[in-house]
Amino acid sequence: MARPIRPGTRVVCTVLFLFLLVSFARAGESDYYKRTLEGYEVPEVTLLTQEGKEIDLSTYLDPEKLIVLDFIFATCTTICPVLSISFANLQKQLGESASRVQLVSITIDPDNDTPALLKEHLQKYGARPGWDALTGKRDSIIEVMKAFDSYVSNKMDHYPLTLLRAPGQKQWVRLYGLLSASDLKKECEQLLQK
Repeated sequence: MARPIRPGTRVVCTVLFLFLLVSFARAGESDYYKRTLEGYEVPEVTLLTQEGKEIDLSTYLDPEKLIVLDFIFATCTTICPVLSISFANLQKQLGESASRVQLVSITIDPDNDTPALLKEHLQKYGARPGWDALTGKRDSIIEVMKAFDSYVSNKMDHYPLTLLRAPGQKQWVRLYGLLSASDLKKECEQLLQK
């Protein structure tokens, strides 16, 4: 009799499948993610870090650091693990430059993603200092998603999106698609040189 597949195994298999899918897509075409420049205004909303600390998002995003921001939710088993693995690998690959980069993951499921659950999420991916996960009141999260043109009414409909802002700049780079850590590193390095 066959043993049942454990839930953790399913997650690993799903993530592996997505990585392979992205790899094969890259082999066949050069433009597997879309890059645009956008003029977003960061809303003045109060959110909570994974430590439960209240922050004002507009002042929290350090203008002297490269900001790399994505939208995730902790129980996601599709694109969020891929985004989080890219963030974790980016931190490792940046080496000494990591101190010049602020990684921010904002939940799109604030009803379930408590600071404690987001802290677990970061630990699961081996997050280092400089990568925070934020949650807050539903209205505040919706305001943030709308400000970054990433609003979805159903968390299952979210899409792979990474936003970057160079130190001292107002303009944001919008990367739509699943990026590898090396692609993300390349994008970051371009912005760090400005």
